[in-house]
Amino acid sequence: MQAKRGRPRNLETQQAILTSAYELLLELGFATVTVDKIADRAGVSKATIYKWWPNKAAVIMDGFLSAAAARLPVPDTGSVYEDIRTHAGNLAEFLTSREGAVLRELIGEGQFDPGLADAYLSRYFQPRRQEAAGLLRKGVQRGQLKDSLDLERCIDLLYGPIFYRLLVLKEPMDKADVSIIVNYAFHGIATS
Repeated sequence: MQAKRGRPRNLETQQAILTSAYELLLELGFATVTVDKIADRAGVSKATIYKWWPNKAAVIMDGFLSAAAARLPVPDTGSVYEDIRTHAGNLAEFLTSREGAVLRELIGEGQFDPGLADAYLSRYFQPRRQEAAGLLRKGVQRGQLKDSLDLERCIDLLYGPIFYRLLVLKEPMDKADVSIIVNYAFHGIATS
């Protein structure tokens, strides 16, 4: 009996496309990558790419996320403080890596390309926010955080400084810096 080949081949083809998109992104930068170049490198037609992705930005973001996903695991130490410190520290470390430089480039390009902005918001930032919200929710459930917290504002408070330092000020950021930010957020800056 001959094995069905459709689905595994589709998965192999999709992975070839994602890998090609990611490699080209690293080599050329977002502005220079085209769907034609991705298709050539992956050995597929443009129609094959458009069957699974609506535009260049979506396939590039998925290629980027496919390659980078393992770099940002979600911790579960039993302590919401340690979980957030680790999660935010891993994010800062990632954003200062080569892949992070690519993400920073994508954010910059997204200011002029609404399709790219939608892609990185929906495929990268919203999932990271959901992870952070999950960590904070666990902290509430464990009694480590107040029930009345506005989780979205807490995420902004904890993660916003990372992006501000890296994207606006263009200053370095490491896990020690993140620990200071998380400590201030959790323990406050008041004298009493």
